[in-house]
Order: sequence, then C-alpha cells, then structure tokens
Amino acid sequence: MKTNLLAHINNPTDLRKLSKNQLPKVAKELRDFIIDIVAVKEGHLGASLGVVELTIALHYVFDTPNDLLIWDVGHQAYGHKILTERRDKFHTNRQLGGIAGFPNRKESVYDAFGTGHSSTSISAALGMAIASKIKGDFDKHHIAVIGDASIASGMAFEGLNHAGVTDANLLIILNDNTMGIDPSVGALKNYFTNVKAGKKVRKNNIIEALNFNYSGPIDGHNINEVIIELKRLKSIKGPKFLHIITTKGKGLEKAEQDQVTYHAPGKFDKITGERITKNTSFQPPKFQDVFGETIVELAKKNDKIVGITPAMPTGSSLKLMLEELPNRAFDVGIAEQHAVTLAAGMATQGLIPFCTIYSTFLQRSYDQIIHDVALQNLSVIFCIDRAGIVGEDGATHHGVFDIAYLRCIPNLVIFAPLNEFELRNIMYTAQLGVDFPLAIRYPRGRGTSIDWKQAFSTIKIGKGECVSEGNEIAILTIGTIGNTIIELQKELPLNKFAHYNMRFVKPLDRELLHTVFKNFNTIITIEDGTIVGGFGSAILEFASNNNYKKNNIKNLGIPDTFIEHGTTEELFDSIQLSKEKLKDFLIKVL
Repeated sequence: MKTNLLAHINNPTDLRKLSKNQLPKVAKELRDFIIDIVAVKEGHLGASLGVVELTIALHYVFDTPNDLLIWDVGHQAYGHKILTERRDKFHTNRQLGGIAGFPNRKESVYDAFGTGHSSTSISAALGMAIASKIKGDFDKHHIAVIGDASIASGMAFEGLNHAGVTDANLLIILNDNTMGIDPSVGALKNYFTNVKAGKKVRKNNIIEALNFNYSGPIDGHNINEVIIELKRLKSIKGPKFLHIITTKGKGLEKAEQDQVTYHAPGKFDKITGERITKNTSFQPPKFQDVFGETIVELAKKNDKIVGITPAMPTGSSLKLMLEELPNRAFDVGIAEQHAVTLAAGMATQGLIPFCTIYSTFLQRSYDQIIHDVALQNLSVIFCIDRAGIVGEDGATHHGVFDIAYLRCIPNLVIFAPLNEFELRNIMYTAQLGVDFPLAIRYPRGRGTSIDWKQAFSTIKIGKGECVSEGNEIAILTIGTIGNTIIELQKELPLNKFAHYNMRFVKPLDRELLHTVFKNFNTIITIEDGTIVGGFGSAILEFASNNNYKKNNIKNLGIPDTFIEHGTTEELFDSIQLSKEKLKDFLIKVL
C-alpha cells in the first residue's frame, strides 16, 4: 500500500519522526509537489528542485525554527516553505494575497530572514550568531545556504572575512551547481570547479585560509551522506563551511538540460517539461529585447561602446552583445558595485559604457553611482531594466525607488521613454557623445509596436513634448504609464485633457512647465515610481520655486508603502494606477 508521506508532514517536527530510510521517498514526493504546482501557477523552479535533499536534511538534523536557517536569494526556498506549515498554501505562491515567492519574516517563524537579493545570508547569519553569543545562547545553530554565483559577490566575501575571525556558531553551506540565473562566471567559479575535479587547489583551500572548518565537496543529492555530514558539523564549534554539489532543476529532465530557461519557465507540462506558450501571435518586443538588439546595432558602428551587466545577460538581453561582440560585453557576476565602478573606469578612457542593471539591484551600487560616476561627471549610461512594478516577485524586486534615489544626485540626467522608439533614440543620442551620466529607466513589459525598428533620431536633452492638447486639465506623465493616458483619451472628452510626455525627470523641461502652469489651474502628475521624492515631487518643487501658488497639483504614483506580490495588473489596480482606476479618477476630477 502506497503512503503519501508528504501529506502527513506539516512541520519539521513531523519530518523528524520519520526514519532515515523514508527520506528519499519524501524527497521524491516533495520534488513532484513543487513541479505539480509550479507547472500550473508559475514561479521559480530549477533552484528549489536542486536543493530538495538538502532542505529535508537541514530540517531533519537541526531544530528549526529554534536553529536559524537562511536561504540566500530565496529562489531555493520552495521546499523549505512546503515543509514549514505552508504546504496547503503553496498553490497561492506569488499570487495576490498568497504566500511570497521568497522567505519573508512576516510570513513564518521559519523564515529567519527576508532574502530577495543575493549574497546577504552570510552577514545576516553571522549577525544572528553573534547575537546568540551575546545573549548567552551557545547551543543555537545558524545556517546560511548560498549558491556559487552568490558567494562571488563582494558582500559575501565581507561576511566571510569577518566570520573567519570570530568563534561564531555559524555553518555556511555552498550549494555549488555552477549556475545562478545564468551560468556562474569568474575566477572563483573556476576555483570551485577545480576543487570538484580534485585538482591541486584543494591543498590551498581559500575557505580554510579564512579560518573556516571546510568539508566537502559532497553529493548534495545523497540525502544520507548529507545528513551524516550535517550531524558531524553540528558538534563542531566555530565557523564551518560545507561544500555540496547539486544539479539545478534536478528531477525534471528539461530543467536539467536547459537550466537558464527553467530557472523560471512559466507554465509547463509537468510530465514532459515542455513549456506552454502563452500567445503564438506576433507581439511587440519586450523593452529588454529592444535594448539588447539596439546596443548590438549601435556597437557594430561605434567601436567605443561596451556593455556591462551584473549576472543578468539573458534577462537584460545583453546576451545578444556577448554572443556577437564578446570582447566588448561583460558579465561581471553578482557584483553591482563593481559593475558601476568598472563602467566608470572605462568612461575615463574614452569608452561609452552601457551598464544594464535591474532597478531593484541598482540600489546595491548607490555609493558607486554618487562617488565614482556622478561626482566625477563620467559619461556612464545606466540602462535601468525592470523599472516600476514587476509583478509576482514582489517587494524585493519592484523597481519603484529609482527616480527618487537618483533625482537628488548632481550631474545625473534621468530619462524615461514613453515607448520603444524613445528607448532606441535615447540610446542612439547617448552614444553620439554626452558629457554627463545618463540613467534610462524602462519597464519589464512589452512595447507598443510590432514595427519598432525605425530610423534613429536624436532626442534633445531635457525636452518634453505635448502629446495632445486640451483646455481644462494638464496631465504630466513620465515613462510608459503615459500610454495608459493615450489609450484613455480615446474614451474621454479629448478637449478636456492636455497630455504632456515629460521624458526627463532631470533636468525638467522648464520652458514647457512654465507654459503648462500659466495655462492650466489643475495639473496631474502620474508616475510608476514612489510618490515620495519622485517625479511628482519634482513638479511640486518647480511650482514652489516659481511661485505658482494658485495651481492645484495632484500627484499619482506608488504610495509610501512596500508593494507586495501579484500580477502587474492586480497591483496597478490596487494602487489606483490601472487604466480603469485612472479613468474613474479623471472623471471625478472633471
């Protein structure tokens, strides 16, 4: 008689009641459960499949949640969530009102730390371990599970460097599968590859040189071997490092064969693994594809152009340049700070660096933007992908702060294209030569036209445009949200609203704004960034500085709160920025 073991595991206490020889069956059931749900509901797949045995072993050996377990990035944590009282809720993963796609301290006591960005686990776990020692708790264990792509980040090394001179009860587990979202890169990746191959570098172990008790590498899919090693390490005091070898996507052949695609494959057939295509009709391109194709087009004509990305060559589409012009395109790994200062160094030598980074990850390089680029007024072109609301990845990944945190930096120019044509044209304009750093922010979604490859034209820096004229209310938009107003003007009285596509947050088109403020009493600003310190704030500052006291200014944007996860459409609706909610608002204003 077959028994569904997983159905009876509500928490790690239930798991620990099983015998060791039952755990491989739990692993099979857990892997199947993840595949079944993600095939239909979508989400991150490969990373969690790769750590199923490790997940079970950790909760089996350690006393979670009393012992603290941190999953770096959090892509790996689906199995962890299922085993920690969220099995029956897992079908709501990444959906509006459901559980989050990453560990979240508000969600469960088992989620010791929120991890949506990489390379934070070692520092957090070390902080917890030091806190335990200060409080006199010498028996509590602190475990950080980090991937070989994440451990190459500077912050991870900072944590290792500190941990090695402490006696903290810290265990770092390196989940080595040679993959991040894209294949891992760099000298450290090559080092670990040689360690796995048994080459002589094992005698000059980097981790042991940092005062860690190193063990491994071991087979991360041999659950018995992992449990034996975890139990041994549990009895050793001080900082420890376990190196395990896993396969990303383990248990689904398609996911093992195509690890990049199956990091987050969308919907797929749970039996064959074949992806289910959402729409076979030809659609406008995604903005990142416009960026990728355009930079290749421009770089073939301008040999000063270089491309840089911190570990997102596929997502940003810089992969196209890496394939066609490999000597002038660079994936630097999960190292946003390095990416920005690398670009700055290149700019000092007359190159034209296009540094493409997701908005949420650009936050990690804020000092470098200010100190290394803007202060020296270097011509670095920041192509800020995934700006605005990004959907199911939630609060850790929404790109809603970039306008506010960049707008206060001197010398920096900020541009947000209305559509793919403006994205191409600002890239063309930038490579002709600018004497300032330029930030170009664009969303995750698609453009507006299937016929987007048109002849280039220059964009005048700091100039907006009147999209449509009206006589009662002026609407000022920045970026692609302006397309919603263009659509709405087909449904609302055309002569009532004037629409201005401002294009530049900094510098503002002062001449155009003077015209607007002198001709309209009511002015509405709309942006897909935080309303605190954003585009609307810039317009309020302009009004105050120019003594426009009688104008009624209404600012619409992301409220002063962290936006959780859900589809982009659901989230825009919840913050009153969907087409229908904007329509209702404009009707009320009239």
